[in-house]
Amino acid sequence: MENDKVVLCGASIYTQKYYLNEQFKSLPEGIRDELQIMCVLYTEEIGGVLKLVFDEEGNLQFETDWEEGDLLYDEIGSILKIKQLQRTRTELLESLELYYKVFILGQAYSGEDV
Repeated sequence: MENDKVVLCGASIYTQKYYLNEQFKSLPEGIRDELQIMCVLYTEEIGGVLKLVFDEEGNLQFETDWEEGDLLYDEIGSILKIKQLQRTRTELLESLELYYKVFILGQAYSGEDV
């Protein structure tokens, strides 16, 4: 099932790097910047690695990981931070899902997803 997922972007506290999938370089610069800020701030605050991935249906999901023995990673804080991002960035996340479903998966736009 992992192969059915498409990574949108991610950041790692370990490598101090941010990644944006080349498939999404056509997103507006403001959205790309917002994704970068969101991912980098998450890893600075929580630690570990954060990835935003689309599942096979086009739903955007947050995936986290951390290195074994990383005592600075905040597992409880991670759950709370992701819930906060889902609540405060709802419009952005829903728009990205719609973009993916229409432009990448080729689904018809019905106007009901907005």
